Amino acid sequence: MRTLTVTLPPSPASASASILAVLSADSVAVSRQIEVPLALLPDTADAEVVAVVPVGKLSWHRLELPRGTLDKKMFQEGDGARLRSVLEGLLEDRLLDEPQQLHFALAPQAKTGAPVWVAACERAWLKSWLAALEESGRPALRIVPETAPPDAADVAATLHFVGTPEQAQLIYSGAQGVCVLPYGTAALALVAPAGEHAPTVWAEPGVAELAQQHFEGHVSLQSSAQRYLAAARSPWDLAQFDCSASRSARTRKRVSGFFANLWQAPRWRAARWATLALVLVNLLGLQIFAWKEQSALDAKRSAMREILASTFAEVRVVVDAPAQMARAVSDLQRQTGTATTSDLEAMLLQYYTMASKLEMPTAIDFTTGELKLKGLDPGAAGAARIATKMQGLGYNARLEGDTLTLQPGGRK
Repeated sequence: MRTLTVTLPPSPASASASILAVLSADSVAVSRQIEVPLALLPDTADAEVVAVVPVGKLSWHRLELPRGTLDKKMFQEGDGARLRSVLEGLLEDRLLDEPQQLHFALAPQAKTGAPVWVAACERAWLKSWLAALEESGRPALRIVPETAPPDAADVAATLHFVGTPEQAQLIYSGAQGVCVLPYGTAALALVAPAGEHAPTVWAEPGVAELAQQHFEGHVSLQSSAQRYLAAARSPWDLAQFDCSASRSARTRKRVSGFFANLWQAPRWRAARWATLALVLVNLLGLQIFAWKEQSALDAKRSAMREILASTFAEVRVVVDAPAQMARAVSDLQRQTGTATTSDLEAMLLQYYTMASKLEMPTAIDFTTGELKLKGLDPGAAGAARIATKMQGLGYNARLEGDTLTLQPGGRK
């Protein structure tokens, strides 16, 4: 999916402040990197806007939430305030600022009974930039940290060399949290002590030589734009509590973003081709099955026409074989004096067979193909079921008041 990753400046929100933005067509590769004022950012009509909070604006705290804190949905109405109050009480002694002035965010998949990372940043600063983005027509769907600590203690730490050779900095992320240090021997000894497992090292091109001096052969190049784009793919979302968007709007955008990602992202290309192949195979199978069924139906029709032509030689043109055969059989029965289902005798015989225990009709009215039995007692036991039973014998039957009307043509 097309994404616009915006790194929020550490200064207060301002229309003239320069913003570093990274545009990507698939959320993986950098398409374009720019640094412009807010109003000059690219159009985002079909892009997901992700706001990145700089590493220097966040503090990280690891704590264990009391049991029952997360029993409900984390940010449902009425529950967010309760959870925030719990966080304020737990973090009050660890913060330099008043808790009411800070914005908090819990780690993804946070659970009670286990240590949980909590990120904190200046609330007024964050909300001012979110409002500025929304006013410019580029509301942020997600808010992510530039760097976050690993999910588990056994995950390897990461070390980023950033900046210029003259003002190089180290961004460390490990089990103890995240910190930013000026480049130097003392700082390296602090974040990567000798004799311990070396962290995963990334370096911007401008300071790659410095990184190679200490971690030769273990340094991977990563530009600042690539680092911000990697942050945008993080499972973290700082848009919590009073900084969260409306639930319905977020759900709609996430669903649309998910399907757009399935349709465009390179990592789903194999799945897309497999799905297309599956659809084509099923369509081909349906066509083959339909062709076989049509062939079988045509064979049956052909057989019926042959039977009609061989049995009744006087039929020259076959239009509707079943109907023509029924008429021919009926004509043959009349010629030989055999009773048919439309004759009075056959209809009365079937009725008296089914209704031998019922009161007999007081009047019989018969016209060609239709028999009316009058004077029946509609309230008699079993009278209402006679119509249904007669239909099973091949007659259309209906009971109206004290009159039962029979016509041949029902389904057996």
